[in-house]
Amino acid sequence: MLAFVFPGQGSQRKGMGEGLFEEFPELTRQANAILGYSIEELCLVDAYNQLQQTQFTQPALYTVNALMYLKTLQVSGVSPEIVAGHSLGEYNALFAAGAFDFATGLKLVKKRGELMSLAAGGKMAAIVGMDMNNIQQILTQNRLDGIDIANLNSPQQVVISGLEEDMGRAKLIFEAMSTITYIPLTVSGAFHSRYMEEAGNKFAAYLDGFAFSNLNIPVISNFSARPYTKAELKLNLVRQMTSSVKWCETVQILLGLDHVEIREIGPGHVLTSLTQKIKQGAAPITLSREEWIYKESEQIQLTNDTRVPASPIVSGITPEFLGSEEFRKDYGIKYAYLSGAMFKGISSKEMVVKMGKAGMMGFLGTGGLSIPQIESDIQYIQQELNKGQAYGMNFLHTPGKLDRERDLTELYLKYEIRNIEVSAFINITESLIRYRAHGLYDKPDGTVEIRNRVLAKVSRPEVAENFLSPAPVVLVEKMVQAGQITQEQAKRLAQVAMADDLCLEADSGGHTDGGVAYVLMPAITRLRDDMMKKYEYKKKVRVGAAGGIGTPEAAAAAFMLGADFIVTGSINQCTVEAGTSNNAKDMLEQINIQDTTYAPAGDMFELGAKVQVLKKGVFFPARANKLYDLYRQYNSLEEISDKDQKQIQEKYFKRSFDEVYEEVRRHYPPQEIEKAELNPKRKMALIFKWYFAYSSYLACSGEADNRLDYQIQCGPALGSFNQWVKGTKWERWQHRHVDDIGIKIMAETAQILNHRFIAFHGAVYE
Repeated sequence: MLAFVFPGQGSQRKGMGEGLFEEFPELTRQANAILGYSIEELCLVDAYNQLQQTQFTQPALYTVNALMYLKTLQVSGVSPEIVAGHSLGEYNALFAAGAFDFATGLKLVKKRGELMSLAAGGKMAAIVGMDMNNIQQILTQNRLDGIDIANLNSPQQVVISGLEEDMGRAKLIFEAMSTITYIPLTVSGAFHSRYMEEAGNKFAAYLDGFAFSNLNIPVISNFSARPYTKAELKLNLVRQMTSSVKWCETVQILLGLDHVEIREIGPGHVLTSLTQKIKQGAAPITLSREEWIYKESEQIQLTNDTRVPASPIVSGITPEFLGSEEFRKDYGIKYAYLSGAMFKGISSKEMVVKMGKAGMMGFLGTGGLSIPQIESDIQYIQQELNKGQAYGMNFLHTPGKLDRERDLTELYLKYEIRNIEVSAFINITESLIRYRAHGLYDKPDGTVEIRNRVLAKVSRPEVAENFLSPAPVVLVEKMVQAGQITQEQAKRLAQVAMADDLCLEADSGGHTDGGVAYVLMPAITRLRDDMMKKYEYKKKVRVGAAGGIGTPEAAAAAFMLGADFIVTGSINQCTVEAGTSNNAKDMLEQINIQDTTYAPAGDMFELGAKVQVLKKGVFFPARANKLYDLYRQYNSLEEISDKDQKQIQEKYFKRSFDEVYEEVRRHYPPQEIEKAELNPKRKMALIFKWYFAYSSYLACSGEADNRLDYQIQCGPALGSFNQWVKGTKWERWQHRHVDDIGIKIMAETAQILNHRFIAFHGAVYE
């Protein structure tokens, strides 16, 4: 059996690749275009002494290894049956196995080298003449726990890696031993150690922009010393930066193959020399058939007698694994990821359909839409989605407009809407009880089957407690007497909570209590547990997280806090599917985390409730706050100074108070207008509240001349998202799609948690 092995950093030398660049002119041109400099001049001339600098070494060595591999195929006509590579050389092994083409591999290596070169302040050294166990014992005895084992090159050659101060102490200790040789390596950082974690995280994000092919031949992984699977390819390339290179074990496995010939492909003979030493000092390893099919989800139990073989390595968290399995099953979704509702159809019917088709769920933003418009959107969604694909509708509490809640309930019952997201509720209303009751059925085992599911957005314990309780008895009895629900439905209501799921809304766009997720999640989770015991519910109420989730790191934090699912909002407003204007999206695309602020909420203006809105490039927050201050200070419009009256009418409203009031009269019910005529302060409130509806209209319609008055409800999560995707294809909103965003966030969240769990379990980083 023929095995090719590819060397890594340390094998580079001036003059490498001579004769190959002109033989492979097309690949050389590709390399020059990708790198932005002449690869031939770097390798053959190295006029600026760059070949020893990591950001140049890695792409240069990858290129020469690749060209030598292709030349070997041309000359011998024989292809390898298995491959492996030492550190950087693993990219050449994957290239030889067909995981990616030459150009893709070079792009990856270029980025890897750049990121690793930035991790300064570390050192590496080779220790020859002592095995890993003894080295680890010496490090432990001297309290050098900050040093990691970087490379296990052979039984008697081990590379250590750590911070400069620690490595300086280690140098004095090991150089004092006459039986070993201590060789400092010329590198710019502590490679293959925990100190590469930041570089690894950034590289993981970069890797997600690439798709890899199936492997044509087996590749032995540096991280596991076991054959790769395609599923773990990206994760292992990140692990490879922060974990030990198990080269000795890799060669032992190759030596365990029948009649194997190990051939080094690359400049120099470093790996050939190591192979001879491994043959002399270590026995071959023969893997079983099962071990050749290395499973990503497998947990490998290692011994605890050394630094590197630590506790079980936890691996294989996948995006589909995150969150509650029961939650995903109940809603028929692949990922525990939802897109929340945004009013006036900003979370549009197109957004809902996109999410459903991708194995997630979105909620239509019904706030501010007419009942006929909502009905039309429901028909569109039900026509576009197949049976079993999830979707939901928002159910927004509308104080003073309970007739709208009743109409919405009847619409949802008519179209058999099974999932609703309720928001802005403080207490349970009759309409909500009616929706819940009409989705309850008796099961043969005496329990209650819930078909109409309620996901309640909450940010306060007292509100959460209302949804964790059964429907209020007083209201239920009243509704039975009125014939709105049956006695049987009332009995079922007493056995279930008013919500199947609670979504804890931390500091977010739109209406917000400015809650902190780290406080909300444990408090409400404990409350949930207490209420479960109190009412002896048969089915667990799940708890999810929303607010501030715009990056995989934020999502990972939510899942680490115990979230059964996550809900995103602001980041979806700046996508192709969002039902707001292109002008608003152009503005949102540019914001950072500090570019939002608080303003009065138009629908709860008199109460002083707040919404979080965009402040960059607009006057709305300042103008809205001034209107509220004037409302609090005065009892009528006439009491306001002439100067302020003029400013409001000319600058804010761009029309007179009388003209605004005429519009208000056409949109409010007669009883509201009668109250306003009798109460000047109430009339002032209605006129001021017009500005909030007007500013929302401007943002949604995209009137370019009135950008300064756009009201765009948005949280800082979008700012963090913008920074995360900066420099990628998603930097412009025209390339952002809600389903792609959801899948990318979940995929990278899984990667982050894999890395964290490895750290928690004491594994050594590369």
